Amino acid sequence: MEHLDVSGRFDVHEYRHGLKLLKDDRETMTLSNRKGFACPACGDEFDTLLVSEKRTNTFGNPGTPFCVVRTDDQLLVLTH
Repeated sequence: MEHLDVSGRFDVHEYRHGLKLLKDDRETMTLSNRKGFACPACGDEFDTLLVSEKRTNTFGNPGTPFCVVRTDDQLLVLTH
């Protein structure tokens, strides 16, 4: 299972072949994991990836387990 490279800055374009864009605004995007990439935090396959460049974020209850990863200037939230 291929892992996402989160060293430095996560580049979503390197993984566009396996991620489907669900929502995008200026500072946040949500993607679906179509290829079965592994979560960089726990190593398990994840379902949805939220990438945020916002300084503050508020999240509701995703209803499933989730992992959080911090890059140099992004917050990644991965639901399982």
